[in-house]
Amino acid sequence: MKPGSKLKSSVCTTEVMVIRGSGLVVECGGAPMAEVAPAEKGTASADFSEGTQMGKRYVDEVGSVELLCVKAGTGSLAIDGKALQLKDAKPLPSSD
Repeated sequence: MKPGSKLKSSVCTTEVMVIRGSGLVVECGGAPMAEVAPAEKGTASADFSEGTQMGKRYVDEVGSVELLCVKAGTGSLAIDGKALQLKDAKPLPSSD
């Protein structure tokens, strides 16, 4: 995993682009993601089946990893078994 690379899920249709972070194994639906999609899809873990949303960014708790979802799916993203969170939009400054 390195910035700019695309990862594909082995259990659903989810595809992400790495924005920030490297050297970690990203999981989707409880299974590791790879740069090449497998011929046959596996089954997603029930613990990681909340789904992903296209165009949304996902980050870890510390903010060291950021992924952009380019194709939605039924599996949810995680690193080392810890679920990634949807990144909140920055609030715009008020114009008085």
